[in-house]
Amino acid sequence: MSDFDVKEKRFEQDIEEYLITEGGYEKGDPRKFDRKLALDTETFLKFLKTSQPKQWERYEKIYGTDSEKQVVERFCREVKMVGLLQVLRQGFTDRGVKFRAVYWKPETSINTTTQEQFAANILHCTRQLHYSLSNENSIDIVLFVNGIPAVSTELKCQFTGQSTTNAIEQYKFDRRGKDVIFAFKERVLVHFAVDLTQVYMTTRLEGEKTYFLPFNQGSNGAGRVGGKGNPINENGYDTAYLWQNVLCKERLLEILNKYLHLKVERDKDTGEIVSETMIFPRYHQLDVVTKLLADVKRNGSGKNYLIQHSAGSGKSNSIAWLAHRLAGLHTANDEKIFQSVIIVTDRKMLDEQLQNTVYQFDHVDGVVQKIEKNAQQLKSAINDGVPIIITTLQKFPVIYKEVKSGSRRFAVIVDEAHSSQSGDAAKKLKRALADTDKILEEYAQMEYDQEQNCKDDEDKLLDELAAQGMHSNMSFFAFTATPKEKTLNMFGWKDENGGYHPFHVYSMRQAIEEGFILDVLKNYMTYKMYYKIVKSIPDNPEIDTTTGVKAVLDYEKLHPHNISQKTAIMLEQFYRVTRTKIGGKAKAMVVTPSRLHAVRYLQEFRRQILEKGYDLDVLVAFSGEIEDDGQTFTEEKLNKTKDGKTIKEKALSKAFNTDDFGMLIVAEKYQTGFDEPLLHTMFVDKKLSGVKAVQTLSRLNRTYRGKQDTFILDFVNSAEDIKKSFEPYYEETTLEEETNPNVIYDLKNTLDEYHVYQENEIMQFADIFYAKKQQTSGDIGKLQGKIKPALDRFQSLSAERQDMFQSTLARFNRIYAFITQVCRLFDKDIHKFSVYAKFLLMQLPKGSTERVNVDDKVLLEYYRLEKDFEGSIDLEPAEEGFRPITGEAGRKDKKKSLLTVIIDKINERYGTDFTEMDKVLLQIESDYEAQDKWHGYAQNNDFKTFMLLFEKDFPNMAASRYEQNEAFFVRLFQEPDMMKQIMETLGTVLYEKLKRKSDVVYSFEPKVSMVAEDVRYGKG
Repeated sequence: MSDFDVKEKRFEQDIEEYLITEGGYEKGDPRKFDRKLALDTETFLKFLKTSQPKQWERYEKIYGTDSEKQVVERFCREVKMVGLLQVLRQGFTDRGVKFRAVYWKPETSINTTTQEQFAANILHCTRQLHYSLSNENSIDIVLFVNGIPAVSTELKCQFTGQSTTNAIEQYKFDRRGKDVIFAFKERVLVHFAVDLTQVYMTTRLEGEKTYFLPFNQGSNGAGRVGGKGNPINENGYDTAYLWQNVLCKERLLEILNKYLHLKVERDKDTGEIVSETMIFPRYHQLDVVTKLLADVKRNGSGKNYLIQHSAGSGKSNSIAWLAHRLAGLHTANDEKIFQSVIIVTDRKMLDEQLQNTVYQFDHVDGVVQKIEKNAQQLKSAINDGVPIIITTLQKFPVIYKEVKSGSRRFAVIVDEAHSSQSGDAAKKLKRALADTDKILEEYAQMEYDQEQNCKDDEDKLLDELAAQGMHSNMSFFAFTATPKEKTLNMFGWKDENGGYHPFHVYSMRQAIEEGFILDVLKNYMTYKMYYKIVKSIPDNPEIDTTTGVKAVLDYEKLHPHNISQKTAIMLEQFYRVTRTKIGGKAKAMVVTPSRLHAVRYLQEFRRQILEKGYDLDVLVAFSGEIEDDGQTFTEEKLNKTKDGKTIKEKALSKAFNTDDFGMLIVAEKYQTGFDEPLLHTMFVDKKLSGVKAVQTLSRLNRTYRGKQDTFILDFVNSAEDIKKSFEPYYEETTLEEETNPNVIYDLKNTLDEYHVYQENEIMQFADIFYAKKQQTSGDIGKLQGKIKPALDRFQSLSAERQDMFQSTLARFNRIYAFITQVCRLFDKDIHKFSVYAKFLLMQLPKGSTERVNVDDKVLLEYYRLEKDFEGSIDLEPAEEGFRPITGEAGRKDKKKSLLTVIIDKINERYGTDFTEMDKVLLQIESDYEAQDKWHGYAQNNDFKTFMLLFEKDFPNMAASRYEQNEAFFVRLFQEPDMMKQIMETLGTVLYEKLKRKSDVVYSFEPKVSMVAEDVRYGKG
């Protein structure tokens, strides 16, 4: 095959071919689309007449020759009023005649009429649909259900230099929702951006604000440990699962009927709609429900399932969909499998969400019942066969008493539940103890021991199960992000070696990489860093309190229970850094080891805030009451609004969400199950380990518009402790590389040393590209499958090695093209590599200029000189993953900042202990930053010119500081070499910093279009 077709059109053709041959669709005619109504009216009317002949006959008697026009108008009006999804599910009525817009697949095959009605649906796959009244823009593929556009897809092909990024941009700026077909809730319900390796999805087009979610399986396939993306499909396109498993007729109709729902948020006071979101299941959600249903249908009741889904997985929706589907599940013999589905949870929001979601599916009240009163209410619900019952762990034992009869079967969904200790069991310490630190230490140890020994909800549930035993008429479905060993043993599946595994996994790594949660370990600092700094400073250093985190230098001794000193550190960090994040809305949490700590921290925070005059208010959360210094404290006594009103315990989280409060001090409460997206910073003064560490620190991981990162300052735990706690729940795998440097050309040898590609991939690429057979469906996907491993490995290189590889590869392409023009090569292998290299270069990242702005951390960079730990806690690959990358690939320690370099160099050369110099250099830097002209010099000149100006001015600036810093400057003016080095290093910092402050950095991928050359063997 000499003319291999890598164009987008071929990709489009392959998808259409599958859908109309195996997917249950007919080929659509774009000319039949009414752009004004956004309907294929001919097909719509055909469906109504053929599937509902009696209704149509009645309708014609009413409207006569005007029937077709009237029914279309009525359909459009109904959709405008209640939305397309409700019309699809409930139909629409005109003058007493009710029409169905679609027929769903029946749960059983008993009724032949419902089977025939389902078969009457007409699904069209229509390519290049021109949709607008104002232009001739077209959508690559639109899927119609009975003439109604339901799904749109924009396709891109990496071999023509484009990807999903381009498709998303097209949706944002060319498909702005002005045309009827894009009207939210009224026509197309979901939009897909698709290329050879990735899929993204959205349900609402809002121009620049449009947000596309990943709709990928995960790097190792759905339900398996891995990261973002999709596995390589050796038999075709990596993204073939979209049209084979999601968009085919039966599956799409199932999603429209059983999954898609409109989430409506209302103002609790006025009842007015605040926001509406159309929820389309993410792929892992669809996958887990589908696999669970299939396994239950195959094995019946009595089996247990563990679903390990990370925070950010959309667990509430997954539970809602699973509960609804299990409630209606039938065997192959059309027998209902479960009488009731019982959900065990303590989350109040899940009840409301379930009610609303299930009601949209069935439009029937009473399907979901929440047990709020007592065990008798639960017993009655079970006996009455309520389809979905929501109860709490406390009422759980009642379930066993009511289900002993084998004639009734139950599905029990266990939602990850966390308990908040009341602290009531804490013993009072002897008041005779006079040592305040000792009191705090004993309280901390006592409550830590109690916490370790106190069973949480998960332990209680496991104990109950162990005591009652398993029953053949009960199936358990346990959802958790952090399964304990006992949980795995009880609910996991056992392999041949005796190990236990979750039934389905959506890992923390995948959730982070796909952007659904933030990596809370990326910016982590430990307390010992501050301790070392303090120990290295002589007594009574002179401090400039305006330099933010330099307040640390005030503390010569930092005892682990010295609340005053640690409060000052936290307060400065919050005021200088945290409060500037998330558009000024960021909040912080202080995790304390006991309720006594929480009370004293609150008092100290309020004292220092008042003393410093900060505009900041703090809340505290703990259970029960605590006595200190003759006074009894409770949470409600301590928490007040700005106007002095008491904040009730149940209203605390809502109060914290307002602009009135910036920090929340907690003792055990709110460490689990607390969902506040504005939470950015966590200060940890409590020993954490295992699941508790993961659950506590994960309070920060919620995403929010404008939230780019998180920060943790830990006074107690080491980075290694936290690493060990997180590793079981964060699986990371990498590919091991092999290279075959069996080439003679220098550039090829240089490229080989980067280990980005493998020789067998190049040969397989060429075999597909130059195949002698006719090109078939999926060949483009297979071709991409041979490129993708190299792209993954490229990402593993350091930024510097990526640049070198990319520039060398571009040079190889240029030189090879030149050589083949001036002489003839008879080396087929190097020719195969040249074609591979051309397409590889096309898909490498195109000059991203993303930078990390460290202006708000620059003072802190100096203190990293003496750090115990600061930076990202990187977790090791999981045992199940591939072997790690060999050679030089992998992570490296971050380079020291320029300020650290300055300190290192001057300390090394001049032997100063920097007690004066650190202050002086920062003062000089601040002096220059305060003058607008120096910003102008940096922004409008190159570095050489800037340094000429700077070197001329520096002695004058130094002299102006002379009197204030006489001891340092005497030496500076006595030693010209010292003056010269400081000018050079400080000038470099200033130039980069001042220049950076005005830079506006855009990250973009230019649109490139390229078609492969027509190269044949044997030609000159």
